[in-house]
Amino acid sequence: MKTQVENARQGIVTPGMEAVAKAGNMDIGVLIKHVADGSVVIMSRNGKHVGIGKGLSTKVNVNLGTSSTKVNPDEEVKKALVAEKYGADTITDLSMGGDITGIRKTIFENTTLPITTVPIYQTVAEIGLKNITVEDILDTIRKQAEEGVSSFVLHCIDRKTLDALKDDKRVMGVVSKGGSITAAYMMINRCENPFIENFGEILKILKKHDIVLSLGNTMRSGCIHDARDGAQLAEIRKNAELAKRASSEGVQVIIEGTGGHVRADRIAEYVKFQKQQAGFPLFVAGPLPTDVAVGYDHIAGCVGASLASGAGADYLCYITPSEHLGLPGPEQVREGLIAFKIAAHIGDSVKYGACEQDLNLARKRAELDWDGQMCFAIDSERARELAPDEGPCTMCGDFCAIKIMKEFGSCGYSG
Repeated sequence: MKTQVENARQGIVTPGMEAVAKAGNMDIGVLIKHVADGSVVIMSRNGKHVGIGKGLSTKVNVNLGTSSTKVNPDEEVKKALVAEKYGADTITDLSMGGDITGIRKTIFENTTLPITTVPIYQTVAEIGLKNITVEDILDTIRKQAEEGVSSFVLHCIDRKTLDALKDDKRVMGVVSKGGSITAAYMMINRCENPFIENFGEILKILKKHDIVLSLGNTMRSGCIHDARDGAQLAEIRKNAELAKRASSEGVQVIIEGTGGHVRADRIAEYVKFQKQQAGFPLFVAGPLPTDVAVGYDHIAGCVGASLASGAGADYLCYITPSEHLGLPGPEQVREGLIAFKIAAHIGDSVKYGACEQDLNLARKRAELDWDGQMCFAIDSERARELAPDEGPCTMCGDFCAIKIMKEFGSCGYSG
């Protein structure tokens, strides 16, 4: 089976390309060029195709999954259903407790969205950090590939990057779970990164199944007082190098960067710098522009993600109100997803100009047409719950500005 990249480079139009071009209102010839040069990836699952990258709308990913201390498979399925219902583009299963394969199977059975995993999560959860081997890691990758996973996140920090971290004075060190597990493996075994040492073998697996490689953001900042440092720059360079190698071998690639906690005035600069290093789609977790919004991190994250998307980020990983506190429930998944869909929409208005959806809603609002407004709202259910059945809203009542001007606007003004 040829990958999307290989087909694009041969000028072959695939069903995935047709679907993405239609959904994104993009000329198919332009899309083929973007897929061929790696600036767009197509994440697919059972006939559903999601395009991420240059010229396309900003996409939103929802994280879910069990932890080592909380395992409720039924709730994870509910979260997945919420994610699909309220417009997530992709789902990432981060399960690290219970029957991980069984939980993912149930999520597969109840959803249609492309699924991403972090293979080292399942490996370490089932075998233990001190016991895992390279073959265990590769075996997990092979098994998950056979299940139909659409994308893998691999943290490819090397020894030089870890050494650079020692020279940097951070308030918080490594806050990436997958990155910390990978780094710990390297330190325990006094070896180089297993993903880098076995990159060729991993690319063969990815290529066989046309799975998108997502290069993780291990060295992201854990608080806004930790500015970009030597370790971050080293990871950016390494990820760019690996992404180019993967793309040259026909594997689709996303690079994760500028995630975590980033001061608001630095977000656009960091995103643009990252995009300059490599033209692959950029996946951003957050970023959070403040550390004090605990319990409301989905709102803070919406602010940071809007800035990141507007500056060129292609793909956002949502944050829920439970960030830093605990595993989110279904309602928190909904809140986080809607917040980041708003961020993606705002970012796209910066990148591509005002959207027809906003204009259509404004026209319905000018007509006091509540049902019409709901058709264009990002979360029509929540809006419907808060709106009256007819007439002006209860905040203004009889003194609604729109109603007043409709009634008296034609009277004229003589000065």
